[in-house]
Amino acid sequence: NVKNSSTLVTGGVYRRTRNPMYLGLLIVLVAYAVHLANPVALIALPLFVAYMNRFQIAPEERALEELFPDKFRNYREEVRRWL
Repeated sequence: NVKNSSTLVTGGVYRRTRNPMYLGLLIVLVAYAVHLANPVALIALPLFVAYMNRFQIAPEERALEELFPDKFRNYREEVRRWL
């Protein structure tokens, strides 16, 4: 739960992407789509990104901005959401 966070983590992998777990899941989905060798499976990838941006990442980022207003705004300007 973001509301219980006491520290904004900006080091390690978070220096490259704000959402490493979601990026990792996207990479797994890409690999699985390639494994299936079915072009239709690739359609799910942009749908996954759109869904995550809208329903998971945006609410998390709003909560982080409330908890860490200046620090998160600076972090958001320096580090991309995905890559």
